[in-house]
Amino acid sequence: MTSFDVLVIGGGIAGLSAAAALSTHARVVVLEAEAAPGYHSSGRSATFYHLGIGDRTVRALTTFSRPFFEQTSHQGAPLSTPKAALWIARSDMIEGLNKLYDGMRMFSDQVHHVGVPEMLDLLPVLRTGPEAIIAGVVDETGRKLDADALQQGFARTLRRNGGQIETGVRVDSITREHGAWLLQSGDKAWRAGVVVNAAGAWADQVARLAGVKPLGLSPLRRTIIAFDPPEHIETRDWPFVKTTVDEFYMLPEGGRLLASPVDEIPSDPVDAQPEDYDIALAAYRVEEYTTMNVSRIAHRWAGLRSFVKDRVPTAGFAPDAPGFFWLAGQGGYGLQTSPAMAAASAALILQQEWPPVLAELGVAPEHVSPGRPAIAS
Repeated sequence: MTSFDVLVIGGGIAGLSAAAALSTHARVVVLEAEAAPGYHSSGRSATFYHLGIGDRTVRALTTFSRPFFEQTSHQGAPLSTPKAALWIARSDMIEGLNKLYDGMRMFSDQVHHVGVPEMLDLLPVLRTGPEAIIAGVVDETGRKLDADALQQGFARTLRRNGGQIETGVRVDSITREHGAWLLQSGDKAWRAGVVVNAAGAWADQVARLAGVKPLGLSPLRRTIIAFDPPEHIETRDWPFVKTTVDEFYMLPEGGRLLASPVDEIPSDPVDAQPEDYDIALAAYRVEEYTTMNVSRIAHRWAGLRSFVKDRVPTAGFAPDAPGFFWLAGQGGYGLQTSPAMAAASAALILQQEWPPVLAELGVAPEHVSPGRPAIAS
């Protein structure tokens, strides 16, 4: 049996970022069930940073994280690149667009309304007109994140500080004895004072294994397709574009375009695969909101986004289990809030000062606590 101060279950972006933050003051090990970290949600995300998702707390966590993404990797490559985000609206979406604008402006003065000419300058294939798109909002703070560089950077920090990552580990049992947690997987065992449950869609299952009350997570499947743009059209500078209501988003990626119908299909915690209907719906949405035709889909995939009732990420010790720390429910903003959630987790676990910038942005521990009234059943 090997002993650590903190054991993190789950090697996605949430688990790795928290482990990296903790490793400066604690002995940390990350246990990942798959053959490599980031296999599930973290590796299937559209990896885009913007202020147009979530509530005020999520936007504050996103804003806190931005300076981290503006850094470069250890090799000097950027962790992200600037790319505008464009929200589009038909006439029946204007009220929602204005509400979205107000929410984003609380955190950035680089958010502004745009009309049809400006939108067509950004995205020439946008379908506009009285029965189509008539208004938009642009967030100039948008950034395309490099998920691989982020995950590798967190893993490198963890290892540099003496931490470990063990893959292919499926935990069989979690018990608490003499003030510590004991974890077993086959003939291997670990002991730690604190267990961080960063198991994504499987976090409630991990809690049950430990005899801890589940959070009530809802894993939801999201589908993405990749297709080639029309010939002789350069898409590299196109923005991330999304409808004000959750029907469609699209962004350029590696010479192709990615698109999603922004589906949220309830699912068990599984290795998510795309369904034919959702693939077809993604292609239909492209043709509905742009002047392009999707003649061939080059690639398609799906991932799970797990939420609690109020759709705010959770970080905090379980009220019913000493030393059991929840880091779950990141939904569709796990990547873009990971530096903030890691900083919050490290402060709570190490009993350090709550990050002052988070406090200035209006986020307190109770806003992300697993015991908050909004998610208590």
